[in-house]
Amino acid sequence: MLTLICFIRSIVDSKSGHFGGFVVKLSDRVLEPVERLSEILFGLIMALTITGAVSVVTADHVQIRTMLFAALGCNLAWGIIDGGMYLMARLGERGRNAVIAQQVHETAHPEDAHRIIVNELPPLLGSIFGPAQLELIREQIVRMRASNFRPTLTGRDWLGALGIFILVVLSTFPVVIPFIVLEDARIALRTSNALAVILLFVCGFLFARHAGLWPLTTGVIMVVIGVALVSVAIALGG
Repeated sequence: MLTLICFIRSIVDSKSGHFGGFVVKLSDRVLEPVERLSEILFGLIMALTITGAVSVVTADHVQIRTMLFAALGCNLAWGIIDGGMYLMARLGERGRNAVIAQQVHETAHPEDAHRIIVNELPPLLGSIFGPAQLELIREQIVRMRASNFRPTLTGRDWLGALGIFILVVLSTFPVVIPFIVLEDARIALRTSNALAVILLFVCGFLFARHAGLWPLTTGVIMVVIGVALVSVAIALGG
């Protein structure tokens, strides 16, 4: 569904933001808020599972240092993997977009092309776009050169992948900083867990606001997940 929306955005008048009588709001963000919050949540949860697995009763400075490197290394690896998956998703999205455009380009009857376009739109947009808007999309696709149908990655895609990597890595630091600045490993662990749970709630709250969910409920659910992870670690001697 997102593929055709991206194409529609590309043929909207960038100055007026009007499309066939509709006012279209275009975003210049490389990563949407929900994408950014999701990456922070993933990074927090992964770091929390590593720090929560450390037994502060028996751990010495070497083990604490090993844990810090493990948490950072884990999120470094996850940031690289997640950035790569982001690029794959963008390439697949553009490939799907090219397939749709090719189908519309080769369709002889406008009505058949309109059905192809509607099938790729979210139900809400598909229900409000009339023949005039669908025909405008079809005409723009027909005018495209065949070379434009080849999917490629853009600089913004690489910037988005870099942003994902940075977000995942940075989400590690609130969890590991207490182990660096506090001498008592037990207090450092409890402080780390508290910070992680607070951040989980904040991210869950903000995620829900952008996703149209219940902010408090989603925030509490994220806290419950964090507390559950911490509780399991404590029960096992953390």
